[in-house]
Formats: sequence, C-alpha cells, structure tokens
Amino acid sequence: MAVEFGEFKGNKMIKLVSEQDQEGKWPFSFGRMKAKLIVENIDAIKKFAEEEKEE
Repeated sequence: MAVEFGEFKGNKMIKLVSEQDQEGKWPFSFGRMKAKLIVENIDAIKKFAEEEKEE
C-alpha cells in the first residue's frame, strides 16, 4: 500500500492506494475530520474488515 499526503481546496489530505490497484485509479482519500472518526472507531472498523463475507 502506498500512502501519500496532499491538499484539496487548502485542506490537508491523506491518500491510501491499495497494492491491488496498480494504476492508482481508486485511491481512498480523506481529511483530518474523517481521520479522527476512523481513529475513534478503529475497533469497529477492524471487526468489520475481519468479518466473513455474508451471502
């Protein structure tokens, strides 16, 4: 995974690019407010990511 930092309309942003996305077409970008939400809810996000795919 690649991590890049930049700006959007004067606001700091972080961009995560998956190893599966070799061309970087679908990065995951977010700013400081969403980063804080992610940090505050990291346990729930980890649990969600580890759940088996529901069919």
